[in-house]
Amino acid sequence: MLKIGSHVSFSDKGLLTAAEEAISYGSSTFMIYTGAPQNTRRKPIDTLYIEEGKARMESAGIGEIVVHAPYIINLGSYKDDTFELAVNFLQEEIRRTDAIGVRNIVLHPGAYTDKDAEFGINRIAEGLNEVLAGTSGTAVNIALETMAGKGTEIGRSFEEIAAIIEKVKDNHRLTVCMDTCHMHDAGYDLVHDLDGVLETFDRIVGLDRVAVVHVNDSKNPRGASKDRHAPIGAGWLGHEAISNIIRHDALKGRPFILETPWIGKVDKKERPMYEAEIALLRGDVKARFGESFLEDVEKLHHYFGKHEIVPRSFIIDTWTLLKNDAKAKKADPREPMERLYDMLEVDGPLSSELSEEQVNQRLTAWFAGKDLLVKA
Repeated sequence: MLKIGSHVSFSDKGLLTAAEEAISYGSSTFMIYTGAPQNTRRKPIDTLYIEEGKARMESAGIGEIVVHAPYIINLGSYKDDTFELAVNFLQEEIRRTDAIGVRNIVLHPGAYTDKDAEFGINRIAEGLNEVLAGTSGTAVNIALETMAGKGTEIGRSFEEIAAIIEKVKDNHRLTVCMDTCHMHDAGYDLVHDLDGVLETFDRIVGLDRVAVVHVNDSKNPRGASKDRHAPIGAGWLGHEAISNIIRHDALKGRPFILETPWIGKVDKKERPMYEAEIALLRGDVKARFGESFLEDVEKLHHYFGKHEIVPRSFIIDTWTLLKNDAKAKKADPREPMERLYDMLEVDGPLSSELSEEQVNQRLTAWFAGKDLLVKA
């Protein structure tokens, strides 16, 4: 069974809240932060509804889940206070992860800021040695995330990930989290050479270390080093490439976690496309949404076809325009999905009774192409 889900909230009733949200999307796995990723404030473990959450997960057939470490942890820092905070807080997060019963905690390796990459790699390895030594009583692995290469972050190449692992004594507890947007933005060609990218990773790091895959499309062309996620199919990678990734034999059995952006025209009323993205990637759209959903998607193909709009070319052409033409972007900063939604609002074929979220779900399915209608 494909393990696929998304980042979900851990607020209110902790693991129970997270499980309920994941179930509402049709997930078979999910990812949480044990508290706000921007600060060190944390609720006591005994207030996180762990047993209730596990029971709800079991009833829904959800097994393996993932924890993500907070963004404020920077093991690559040359500043002693920042480094010590990172070591101590990551150790505490690992203990919390262990208490929840999760095996892998995803970590952005760190940034070297005012130093250089060699310093950053050595400093991160130093920090990981301390962290792992201080949490030897747990069963938690640290999954180093592949990064996009923005700023001075480390992990932008497979070689940097391998260099860190090589310098860590207890490195059997180091795994890897692949991020599709990050690898694309770092320059790896997941669209045209997926086999080659995975073979390269296996040679340099080892595919046996891959424990988690973050599934995100990208708002930027390959090699942009930007790290800006897009909904599945609404970016430079596209639905087909991402579908190929999650179905690749070399990644079979890993949890695939969506971190795609929530979308909507009204501030604070944005909604995720997780439910549609999961159903599309799993291949059970009809079972999840019903025949009328597919009929609406067919209407979209007919409607956009009359306007000579092809999903992939429209997406790429719009992102290219926004990236390369400042004047055009100033005149119309709308992203591809919003432009399509606005067209449908004016004279589209869908029922006016559909919510913005429902329309966007159908657009997400339109990105998957006409094959979806045949396979369904």
